[in-house]
Amino acid sequence: MQLDQRHRTIILAICCSSLFIVGLDNTIVNLALPSIGRDFHASLTELQWTIDAYTLVLASLLMLAGSMGDRIGRRRVFQTGLVLFSMGSLLCSVAPNTATLIVFRMIQAVGGSMLNPVAMSIITNTFTEPRERARAIGVWGGVVGLSMALGPLVGGILVDTVGWRSIFWINVPVGIAAVILAAKFVPESRAAHARRPDPIGQLLIMVLLATLTYGIIEGPRLGWGSPWIIACFVAAVAAGLSLVPYESRRAEPLLDPRFFKSAPFSGATVIAVSAFAALAGFLFLNSLYLQEVRDFTPLHAGLLTLPMAATTAVLAPISGRIVGARGPRIPLLIGGAGITVSAALLTTLTTSSSVGMLAVAYVLFGIGFSFVNPPITNSAVSGMPLSRAGVAAAVASTSRQVGSALGVAVLGSVVTSGIVGPIGTGFVDAARTGWIIMGCCGLVVLAVGWISTGEWANQSARRL
Repeated sequence: MQLDQRHRTIILAICCSSLFIVGLDNTIVNLALPSIGRDFHASLTELQWTIDAYTLVLASLLMLAGSMGDRIGRRRVFQTGLVLFSMGSLLCSVAPNTATLIVFRMIQAVGGSMLNPVAMSIITNTFTEPRERARAIGVWGGVVGLSMALGPLVGGILVDTVGWRSIFWINVPVGIAAVILAAKFVPESRAAHARRPDPIGQLLIMVLLATLTYGIIEGPRLGWGSPWIIACFVAAVAAGLSLVPYESRRAEPLLDPRFFKSAPFSGATVIAVSAFAALAGFLFLNSLYLQEVRDFTPLHAGLLTLPMAATTAVLAPISGRIVGARGPRIPLLIGGAGITVSAALLTTLTTSSSVGMLAVAYVLFGIGFSFVNPPITNSAVSGMPLSRAGVAAAVASTSRQVGSALGVAVLGSVVTSGIVGPIGTGFVDAARTGWIIMGCCGLVVLAVGWISTGEWANQSARRL
């Protein structure tokens, strides 16, 4: 069915609304962590799980959700995801303790996994002209950046005025409205040839992500030499080593290893993991620093991140337009440089660093992240058949969530290992290694962004 420009714009807005609440939720919870910790007397490890239980389930199911949309109908899966995400949000708002909150966050994540890759597939099948699709993806990338940057600000206002439970309420009306609008405006679509389910591949991915993240988060508490932690890392390595040969033998794999013969696609995956590890680690550590070390209120802490939000809102669409006109190299290099320089500044943090210094670091990070995100999505879906758009977009989204989970796990564990006593005690010194790791993520974005956008890389994509 041929859709006019107005109808395509409405579809883009509906898809972006779902992306906005998922992205907002990813970051808004970070600012509420100190309040949740005080209410539930939670440890730093439990706060890590409040974030990573969500991102792990999301990362594990994104590719499955993308292929389900291609098979049984993208609009149907999209609407199901909206209902589950809204229901999970409502449950989170009434959680009586940390354990149930973590479980309800996992329900949220099941719904969230059905939104981003399926919505991206809907967009790529709605905007079929390459330049128009690049602009639509630029808007999509802008919404991702804006939602994740606005999370701390909106969270600060809600936590300070209503309480941390209110951060989950805002998802419900948006989710209900998106379900109704999708039924009215989004046409149903499927892949011409639906791939068969791949339960073993799905299980291997879940084992790999779950055991790796569990080992990293629980290592400081149980001891890195603990038999349980060693078993987790062994299981992660075994799952990883089994995944590629198993998927290579399947005619219709869940994760097609052939995709990674394309250097731009592989580069986008590495960049997504690195950039989102930096973002998740930054948001996690920054929230604790501002509230536990500096004793700022949630609202004050949220307002301090406003420069990052404003920078992201302005620059992410510009990055998308540059990608459409000039390709991804320039935005990726700017993005990697911004993250690296911001991390270098943050390594100098003290218990009394000036607000001006913080603002500069946050603006630089906003510049970096806003330029990095649109090229990731564009590289992932460009050159892939439209019938595989859901899976290609899901790989990019999975890479983002894997990066987010690892960012919280690694940087949180670095801080946990360096602190004895309350979170605020010794945080600045312990976090310095975390900021250095964040800077290394920026350098990876720089290096891979250069390598994966050259002529050799483009030739590998054409051969694929």
